Amino acid sequence: MSRRDYDRPDPDALLRQGCGDARRGRLKIFLGAAPGVGKTFEMLSAAQQLMRDGVDLVVGVVETHGRSETAALVDGLPVLPTRLVPYRGQVLQELDLDAVLARRPRLVLIDEYAHSNVPGSRHPKRWMDVEEILQAGIDVFTTVNIQHLESLNDVVASITRIRVRETVPDKVVEQADELELIDLTPNDLLQRMRDGKIYGAPMAGRAMLHYFSPGNLTALRELALRQTAQQVDAQLVDHMKANAIAGPWAAGERVMVCLTLEDGDTGLLRYGKRLADRLHAPWIVLHVETSRDLTEDARARMASQMHLAQSLGAETVTVPGHDIALDALAYAKAQNVTQIVAAHPAGTNWIGRLRQILGRSTTERLIQRSEGFPVHVVPRSGEAVTGRLRERVRPRLSPYLGSSAIMLAALGLALLLRQGLEVSNVSLAFLTAILGVAVAYGLWPSLWASVLGMLCFNFFFLPPLYTLTIAAPDNVVALFFFFGTALIASNLGARVRSQAVVARHRAEITQSLYHFSRTITGLTRLEDLLWSVSHQIATLLNCRVVLLMPEEGALRVQTAYDSDYPIDQDGFAAASWAWKNNRIAGRGSDNLPGVRWLFIPLRTGRGPVALLGLDRDRAGPLLDAEEQSLLDALGDQTASAIESILLARDLDRVRLDAETDRLRGALLTSISHDLRTPLASILGAASSLRDYGEALGEAGRTELLATVTDEAERLNRFVGNLLDMTRLEAGALPLRREAVDCAEVAASALARATRLLEGHRVDFEAAPDLPMVPIDAVLLEQALFNILDNAAKYTNPGTQITIRLTVENAHLVLAVLDEGPGFGARDPAVLFAKFTRFAAADTARAGTGLGLAIARGFVEAMGGEITAANRPDREGAVFTLRFPLAKKAS
Repeated sequence: MSRRDYDRPDPDALLRQGCGDARRGRLKIFLGAAPGVGKTFEMLSAAQQLMRDGVDLVVGVVETHGRSETAALVDGLPVLPTRLVPYRGQVLQELDLDAVLARRPRLVLIDEYAHSNVPGSRHPKRWMDVEEILQAGIDVFTTVNIQHLESLNDVVASITRIRVRETVPDKVVEQADELELIDLTPNDLLQRMRDGKIYGAPMAGRAMLHYFSPGNLTALRELALRQTAQQVDAQLVDHMKANAIAGPWAAGERVMVCLTLEDGDTGLLRYGKRLADRLHAPWIVLHVETSRDLTEDARARMASQMHLAQSLGAETVTVPGHDIALDALAYAKAQNVTQIVAAHPAGTNWIGRLRQILGRSTTERLIQRSEGFPVHVVPRSGEAVTGRLRERVRPRLSPYLGSSAIMLAALGLALLLRQGLEVSNVSLAFLTAILGVAVAYGLWPSLWASVLGMLCFNFFFLPPLYTLTIAAPDNVVALFFFFGTALIASNLGARVRSQAVVARHRAEITQSLYHFSRTITGLTRLEDLLWSVSHQIATLLNCRVVLLMPEEGALRVQTAYDSDYPIDQDGFAAASWAWKNNRIAGRGSDNLPGVRWLFIPLRTGRGPVALLGLDRDRAGPLLDAEEQSLLDALGDQTASAIESILLARDLDRVRLDAETDRLRGALLTSISHDLRTPLASILGAASSLRDYGEALGEAGRTELLATVTDEAERLNRFVGNLLDMTRLEAGALPLRREAVDCAEVAASALARATRLLEGHRVDFEAAPDLPMVPIDAVLLEQALFNILDNAAKYTNPGTQITIRLTVENAHLVLAVLDEGPGFGARDPAVLFAKFTRFAAADTARAGTGLGLAIARGFVEAMGGEITAANRPDREGAVFTLRFPLAKKAS
């Protein structure tokens, strides 16, 4: 973000200040430090005043706790009846959410924001009811105590020794439009307790000995004051950003430490920490990244200092820029910083002393430009100064040699141009060369080129020639303006180069993140994702990468990239610790820093999903601040992608389990009902023949024997279907292809189904000269038989069933048409699933629901296709089988 961006209103702040969803109601929370401070009393008092002003409001739920003053304020306010809910032998009163939404007042009063609703309610928590009311555009007044905030639950428990079970998320409190603190001193609250205005005498005595002790109340009061101050401070910053107001507004203290490579010192960070602690204020460590900070050594040093700042509890921020002082001040104004901490400029060498004399050091310029900002200048420690002397790097000569060569080339060009141009025009050759040097090499080589250009211009072009003496006064002025123009041009060129280098570096990072996101988005297999992630991270960070995930109760390396050093026993111990504790461990961290590898848990909202291990040969910190930020972004994307694949796996497993349970239930139903039906018929006929054979006569015995035969055949078909489906799913179906006359196979299937089709009219249509088809005749006959069996079951007697064979588009088409009810609006493809029947079992002949699934399996095994559809010409269904014809030999 540039300095100009800080001068414009912030869009996010504008949205938070009311430009968002205009239909949402407004939430006002009355916050208290403890029960009895008067939250409900104050809420009802405000409601009485609004009622007198004509505001349409209702009381949703208010807990008076038997306090007469509070109950008196409810009189005169419209009260919605509560919802009576029986629970564990008693009747409880809950907020009637539907009644509030139906009544739609402008304002509703809802007490006890953190209340847990009775199990079975629409929402488990009352704050969720409030959210639904706010979404409906209704304003809400509510109350809550500080101990109910989720983030303070452990703190309150450690103070009071009582764990509060009913909590609300901090975000819903932070998003409140208004927060009013109802404050009461501990002595006044204890006096109210003694007067019996909070609890009865026995309970009040116990409360004063435990929860309502003076120390507890003082601590809770401080927590409530701090929470209110933080929220008010956040609202103030939003107001300043939304209205582009330049800070500081010193309503609350906020400390910023300006950290630079030239002036930075660990003592500076520790001073900033001490100052923030004294002021009880948040603090920020800001680093303005310039082109000089992009070298490996500079980034390593800054990573070490940023790591120290984070360990001290600071918020670390890195922003790109060119002028450190101006960019730091712009950021401070945007964040409403009130105190700036900077290091005393390093002046131990001639460059440092020159920068101080010229007022060009970062600290000097901060002091000069800090309008309204107190700047704390921290002396540098002797150790830091000594370290700076040891770190002095020998200047690189190549930029100066290159700039000298460019100026010599410009001199040669100027000497050629002197033959036909005036001296004032010849100077443009030197200025162009100086600009080129500034863009190519930076500020100091361009200043060196400016001096060389001035000397060359004086020596070769100003009379008297070939001396440094200037005879005419106007030439002195010309030389002075030439040198000034050269200095300005070199500064502008160097600034453009610096901004281009930083912008290119940021663009490369953005492009890398975009490419990484595009790469992992389309991956659906976990193995491919892990390999791609390890490759991308290793390439972007130039390090060795391993990814570990739990497998059979232990961490296992799932993929490794460029890992010449396998993880040893200590490394696996650190990895297990990091996974178990969900914290970073290993090299450069605060946990097990002696391990060679650094292990970082990749987390989502469900917890850690994988463990990332990094290693690098470079000494010192493994990652600098910029690399750490890049890794955080990569890690978040990786964790989300891994979680998506794991969730897809879980969903597939759940679907498979559900399908298995469904098939198991369907199979048991078929066995218990459909298979028992023919068995019952067989047993009944056989027992009748045994007991009454002589009395039945010949006709009766023949009929019973026919029943036994028919039901045995049906039972044989059921068992055969089950065996065929088993062979299909096991892939053990024998296939014997040979050239077959499909008309003969269809006639054979029709003959087998003669008994099933009794009472139906059957029409057989076959086109002349049908070609032979390479299929398995036995499987085709069984598939046709199953289709005819299905047609006989679901059509009325007397209707017509047609078998039609034709050739269409190099395919032999075999269609079975009936005059039954058809499929209606239902999807016919579902009919080919196992154990599926559209008609109810009681209204159709018995069957397992496997016949059409087996038919589809047989047809597809032979390379054909089977479809079902409603008849286009009349009511009924049509099953169509298509088989490709054999290609003729040329």
